[in-house]
This record gives sequence, C-alpha cells and structure tokens, in this order.
Amino acid sequence: ASMGHILDLPKSKLGVDTEHNFEPEYVPSLRSKPVIKTLKSKASKASAVWLSTDPDREGEAIAWHIAEVLGLRKNQKSKVKNQKFRRAVFHEITPEAVKEAFAHPRDLDMNLVDSQQARRILDRLVGYKLSPLLWKKVRYGLSAGRVQSVAVRLIVERERERTSFNSTEYWSVEVEFSTEKNETFSSQLAEINGKKIALGNKGEVDAILEKIKESAYKVSSVETTEKRRNPYAPFTTSSLQQAAGNRYGFTASRVMKAAQVLYENGLITYMRTDSTNLAAAALTQVRQFIEKEFGVAYLPEIARIYKTKSKMAQEAHEAIRPTKVELRTANSELSGDEAKIYELIWQRTVACQMKEALIEQTSATIEGRADSDHQFKFKSVGSLLKFDGWLKLLGKGEEDETDNRLPALSTGEKLELMNLIPSQHFTEAQARFTEATLIKTLEELGIGRPS
Repeated sequence: ASMGHILDLPKSKLGVDTEHNFEPEYVPSLRSKPVIKTLKSKASKASAVWLSTDPDREGEAIAWHIAEVLGLRKNQKSKVKNQKFRRAVFHEITPEAVKEAFAHPRDLDMNLVDSQQARRILDRLVGYKLSPLLWKKVRYGLSAGRVQSVAVRLIVERERERTSFNSTEYWSVEVEFSTEKNETFSSQLAEINGKKIALGNKGEVDAILEKIKESAYKVSSVETTEKRRNPYAPFTTSSLQQAAGNRYGFTASRVMKAAQVLYENGLITYMRTDSTNLAAAALTQVRQFIEKEFGVAYLPEIARIYKTKSKMAQEAHEAIRPTKVELRTANSELSGDEAKIYELIWQRTVACQMKEALIEQTSATIEGRADSDHQFKFKSVGSLLKFDGWLKLLGKGEEDETDNRLPALSTGEKLELMNLIPSQHFTEAQARFTEATLIKTLEELGIGRPS
C-alpha cells in the first residue's frame, strides 16, 4: 500500500512555476520516504507491478506517481528486467469486481491525472498566497482554498441577508367544522372573494372573523388521489453527513470518525464516496433479505438503480452500505455514535430496495358566504397510509405523519362552524447554515465537499 500520495507539492514554497505553463514541482513527503523505499525494494524483486489505486482522479494521480518513481512508465528505462506495469480498476470491493478488473487491465488515464493536477495547482495558487493573510488578520493556522474560501463567503452572504431582513406580520385562520354525522375536522382559510388571504394585522383579522361567524358552509368539492412515496437513495458521504446532522445533531467530523471505525471493523463499505450505486452482489443480498424478513409484498419486481445527481461525481466507489445486510446492529463493543451511524446506513440501504409507500390523499374545499363582499374558501387535506412499504423500517412515528385522515365528506354536504383559531406570525430570515446544510449547498453548487 502506498498510504495515499507519495509525491506532492512542497510545503516550504509555492511549488508551481507560474512563468512556465504552471509546471508543478513534486517532492516526496517525510511520511512517504520509507513507503517509497519499501515499494522500490518490492518492485525490484517482482515480475510484474499492478497498480490498483482508487479509480478517481486522486487515485489515478497516485498510480501515475508510483509508476514514475518506480521507473515503470513506457518512456523510462525500467530497472527491473522483463517488468510489466498494469492498471487494474474496480468501483466496488467485491470478488467479482476485483477479478474482472484484473482480467481487463488498462494503461493510466492521463486525462484523470491532468484533472487532479489542475485541481491541486489551483488549490495551491489560491490557498498558498491567501492563507498567510488569514494568519496575519484572523488566526495562525487557518487554511484558505478552493472550498474553504467559498464556504466562508456563503456563510457571510447568508449573515448579511439575515442582518438586512425586515420581519413582517401576517395572520392565518384555522377553523373547526362539524359534519352532519358530528365528526370534526380542521380547515385553513385560503381565499376571500376569490383572492388568496393577506391578513396583516389583528384589526383586519377581527373584522374577518365576525363575517366568518355569519356564514353558512358546505363542501364544494372533494378529491381523492393516491400518492407514492419512494425511498431515498443509498448514502454518499455528503448525504450521510446531512442525515446524521439532521437526526442526531452530529458534526461532519463526528460522523466520519464513527464511519471510519465501522469501516475498519469491516461493518460498512468505504465511507468516502459520491456514488449512489450499489454492487450487483449487494443488491441480490438486500433483495433476498427483504423477501425473507418482510415478504414478497415489500419487494419490487426489479432492483432499484439510483443515478448520482451531481455532475461532478466521479463514482469511484459504490454507495455506503453494510457489508452484511443480515447484521441489523453494529458490534455491541462499539460506541453509541458508531451504533447510531450504522443504524442509519443499514436502514437506508434496506429501505432503498423496498416498495414505495402508498398514501391516499384527500383534498376538500369548503365554501361560505356572509354577503356579496365576503365569500370564503377553506382548504382541508387529509392522508391515509394504505401501504407502508419502506416506511415499515422507520417505526410508527414516521408512519403517523402520513395518517391524518379526514372524515367521509360529500359534495354539497352542509357543515357547522364549531371553532375559530386565529394565529399571528412573523416572517423569518433564512436560517443560518448548519454543517449539514452548508455541505448540501456546496454540493449543489458544484463546489465540492470540505475534507
């Protein structure tokens, strides 16, 4: 193992010749010198050298540097007689994928190498000259760069928006109706005289409430539709960080620390990935598990295949998943953080291959009229979970959100007004970024993910 990059730009100077086509200067780090010595020793005794670093641009650059240092490139004279150099690439760590990669080796992809070099040089040109300014003006040790600098700008722009935001008052009106069968349900005032409500102060609301009390009401329309709620895609690094941040309040570093332990214990696949793809063997195992544990009713006819949305995704690794789907919980010897992260990964992996949930949604419109100048329209929406599908994994709390049914209503049915609930609100500025929302925004903008 090369333990990552064996060559990099020097730390003591810029290391990029800006006068001659931005030529980079590569040097071995103190950490990599013994690794290089070991690799040279092993290569000198080998009849062939296989390079199986990651298939993304970083991995390709590592393979390129190894080939250069060991003298394996075609334009260099090899120090090893009859030595052959091959590049094996696999996107998932399964026996099938590894065997296929070694059966069909390729040469280095210099487009990927050049891409990595361009990103590394850009990072150095921005960060090397900007970071010292931060040390002088803010605090020593801070790092500026392609991702960090943009992240800071996003945070500052959001804060400026919050500072300049002016809150405005508005009111909503909820009512409680009773049916002819004495069943009650709530409804929201949606329109007055055919226009969306815009109640800005208590005086306006009080005047409207008096007219609402004078009106007679009936159901003007009832519409029932069936909606399908599909499961989420398997986890990438970014989506795992967001999910753990939203559910447990974990920071990105706390998530990755727990995931690293799970990976090192062989419980999950590699946790730094931008792909939502699952290995074919994993899909088969998950589908067999679902059929055995939940029955064929919860299993789609064909496996779900998720396409990665990000245009910048390299998909060097498959999505984050348990290595053994039958293992529902992590090792009891691991910490609480690891158990929570494992549960998230396990649930997301199994759920993504289950059938969608079916929700019956009913929308009712109620109309009332006090006089020619005061015609009211109220809206009610109810939902009933017809088939839980993948929601079965998430527990009753999640299902309750989809079980908010309306009583049986019919068009023309008369209703009695039982209660009025006016509520005062104030518009709020956009919330400050959390780590999860900042990571999501950086990803959506194509900037990248903070390391």
